Amino acid sequence: MLKIEHLTKTYGSKTAVDDLSLEIKPGEICAFIGHNGAGKTTTIKACCGLLTPDSGEIYIDGISVAGEPVKAKSRLAYIPDNPDLYDFMTGIQYLNFTADIFGVGESERNEKISRYAGVFGITQALGQAVGTYSHGMKQKLALISALIHSPKLIIMDEPFVGLDPKASHELKALMRGICSDGGAIFFSTHVLEVAEKLCSRVAIIRNGKLVRFGEMEKVRGDESLESVFLELEGGENA
Repeated sequence: MLKIEHLTKTYGSKTAVDDLSLEIKPGEICAFIGHNGAGKTTTIKACCGLLTPDSGEIYIDGISVAGEPVKAKSRLAYIPDNPDLYDFMTGIQYLNFTADIFGVGESERNEKISRYAGVFGITQALGQAVGTYSHGMKQKLALISALIHSPKLIIMDEPFVGLDPKASHELKALMRGICSDGGAIFFSTHVLEVAEKLCSRVAIIRNGKLVRFGEMEKVRGDESLESVFLELEGGENA
């Protein structure tokens, strides 16, 4: 569902991502973890076509992001860590705008908006301007807009930041359901306990290089994910 082949991205003399390769298949939830500045957001933005790699290829459902960007993007949803929404729109206007972009029919969009707004508890706020929303409410609106076209791949950057406990619980349940239906999810997080319980696979990046990738149980072994991560960080600083 997501295939990254030898991705490299530099900013001047700094190599943000260095020859990174990984593959996530349908039905998998993969956590992407690393320290601040490790290259997570750069990798995620390259996967979504928001950054152009210096070298390497990225495929979404077998479609090249560089070669067929519109077709590739139609199969994914991206949720940044700080959603940049249109503050002048109401919540319902924004969701209808997103549905229009992806060609979602009226009946389908109405059903999904009603269902997901209820799940995240923002039904009553959909008539309000997005500019009046709290960070958490904007995050919920972004989540609904991401789900409205039933993407095959969802890419998220710190999706649990700003969500209340109930919304976090509902998001985890939705993520499991999406993958049970054959979708795939790739998300960055600093909440290692959530990653350990939720994810089937994990990728650990350090200074732009992928240092661990595979099934969660194999990567962490008999240790916690936190212990493995801290050992890798300690090894760098030793």
